[in-house]
Amino acid sequence: MREERYFPIWTGKYGVHRVVDMGMKLLQILLMALFAGTQYALWFGDKNVFDLYRLKEVTAQTRLNNAELEQRTQRLIAEVIDLKESGETLETIARSELGLIKEGEIFYQVIEY
Repeated sequence: MREERYFPIWTGKYGVHRVVDMGMKLLQILLMALFAGTQYALWFGDKNVFDLYRLKEVTAQTRLNNAELEQRTQRLIAEVIDLKESGETLETIARSELGLIKEGEIFYQVIEY
């Protein structure tokens, strides 16, 4: 038979069940603290749910802007190729935007009141 002085917590006034109950309480408190910490990080931390939603909206808007810029780039590339290959486009732009005329042409300006 064992003496009580060697195992007071197991055989003393608390008993084995009391020690197990305290361990379970500590485990429950630890698990609740972990759960609360993860919930806080999920909702209020640096990279929370609200930031994720906002970033999804920003990403969608950026993709739209990129698509518009891609179309604009394709148009500009087509215009550059046309300018390199054909002199007619260059002449049309010079006449309409810069008001240039060819040698031997007569320019008439009509002023309306």
